[in-house]
Amino acid sequence: MRTAKICLAGAAAAAMVGFLAAPAAAAPTDTTDTTFEVLAGTLDIVAPATADLGNGAPGGVISGQLGVVTVTDSRGAADASWVASVTASVFQTGGGSPPETVLPEEIDYWSGPATGVPPTTGDGTFTEGQATAGDAAPLSSVTPLTAFTHSGGTGGNSANWTPTLVVNVPLDSIAGVYEGTVTHSVA
Repeated sequence: MRTAKICLAGAAAAAMVGFLAAPAAAAPTDTTDTTFEVLAGTLDIVAPATADLGNGAPGGVISGQLGVVTVTDSRGAADASWVASVTASVFQTGGGSPPETVLPEEIDYWSGPATGVPPTTGDGTFTEGQATAGDAAPLSSVTPLTAFTHSGGTGGNSANWTPTLVVNVPLDSIAGVYEGTVTHSVA
């Protein structure tokens, strides 16, 4: 009988070890806390490298488009507002001594509406600086002219427009190719 008790005790102990060593049952779901970081990007403006507005006579008007100007905002800001502005240098020709000039104030800028496919992206309000040709305003080498704005909205956005320059050629201008710089900036 003593042997049977020892065997029974041994069997019970073995069963207990087996019970304790049995794998745990898997949970039907589990979670993983996960993180990632969105980095702040930049606010950029791109304009054509060159533009030829055409030609005209002294006392006349020369009008032409610069090409597409694009603002891309990837700052990821809670307030994604920005203002694009434009200035111009004095335009000069090497035909005289000293060189002949056309002042920026004699050149009107007209942003026109957003253009392209798509013309804008993102939320918020996009507003052209000069909606129609009648709204064209003179450039300056000192005081920036508002070309386009974006107000409100969050995260990334972009806008494209194709501005027109209207050169009011002074009557006393001499013949020649006039060169200058139109500078777009955004902040």
